[in-house]
Amino acid sequence: MVRNMYKVIKYDGKAKRAVMETVHGTIQTPVFMNVGTAAAIKGAVATTDLYEIGTQIELSNTYHLHVRPGDGVIKKLGGIHKFMNWDRPVLTDSGGFQVFSLAGLRKIKEEGVYFNSHVDGRKIFMGPEESMQIQSNLGSTIAMAFDECPSSVADREYVQRSVDRTTRWLARCREKMRELNSREDTINRQQLLFGINQGAVYEDIRIDHARAISEMELDGYAVGGLAVGESHEEMYRILDETVPYLPKEKPTYLMGVGTPANILEAVDRGVDFFDCVYPSRNGRHGHVYTNRGKLNLFNAKYELDEAPIEEGCGCPACRHYSRAYIRHLLKAREMLGMRLCVLHNLYFYNTMMAEIREAIERGQYAGYKRQKLDGFLENDGKRM
Repeated sequence: MVRNMYKVIKYDGKAKRAVMETVHGTIQTPVFMNVGTAAAIKGAVATTDLYEIGTQIELSNTYHLHVRPGDGVIKKLGGIHKFMNWDRPVLTDSGGFQVFSLAGLRKIKEEGVYFNSHVDGRKIFMGPEESMQIQSNLGSTIAMAFDECPSSVADREYVQRSVDRTTRWLARCREKMRELNSREDTINRQQLLFGINQGAVYEDIRIDHARAISEMELDGYAVGGLAVGESHEEMYRILDETVPYLPKEKPTYLMGVGTPANILEAVDRGVDFFDCVYPSRNGRHGHVYTNRGKLNLFNAKYELDEAPIEEGCGCPACRHYSRAYIRHLLKAREMLGMRLCVLHNLYFYNTMMAEIREAIERGQYAGYKRQKLDGFLENDGKRM
């Protein structure tokens, strides 16, 4: 399964600049994966737009696609790349986080999880083998292992039991993927598998788990279960303690994170893959990112503002439209307003990642990070 497809080309402190070769193209890291939960970016963003805004890799959700339209349907249509007309890498998460967010609708067993669909209430079972089968049917570039994401406030005993089970599930995921990748009818027989480190906010559990999964020789490693209620300081502390125990010669993915400031701090701690719904979600509500902080375009002060969202920005919104016009669209509930804000925010994130890569290559990441963070101060004095 393991392929020599990830290479670190420059370190700057713990920050790493790498290249990852996949069957669907090259990924330059650090990278932000643009989130398209149901095989589409929310906000009327098409895959044709993704090329224009610098997207390298798209992330879709295993659980949601399994429920609707069904992974079997997508397989019959040639896999997720053909289905959504996207020829660059796609990462699919395992469905674990979504399943475990259905706290009142699921029951965890050693074999997997029994739960009810949030769409129509039908009973569904998902375990490691089922998650791997669904992701194989989708034909994504990178599949995530099936895990439990315990609450950050769960008690230590529960977290330890959960993590031990996640380790056992990971071994089952690895075996199932080996089997699936050997089949003639598999869409992507070079599908990669990333394992997930868990342990809530318990440093020793995190470290022990990182050591255990590192021995499994996977294609990449993620840190999960953060950005789920703990403080940013706690997140950084866990990364400081955990990331050094994950293989440096493999990609490190911080799941569901985060703000621009979160990303800058995590890159400094050795992380090189990120995803988050913030840019699209905030964009749909008129909140847009700039190098001088976040703007709320609903504010009355932008009613007559003829400037773009950010001067010098090359996104489709800033090249063609003013803050005043986009504010009007948002106030009138025209979908174009949301679309332009989402395009701007994703472009901002993707451009920031390109700047990060360049700063690491120059050996100037510390200065870049400091300058960027200083610029992010919002009107209320809080960082983005």
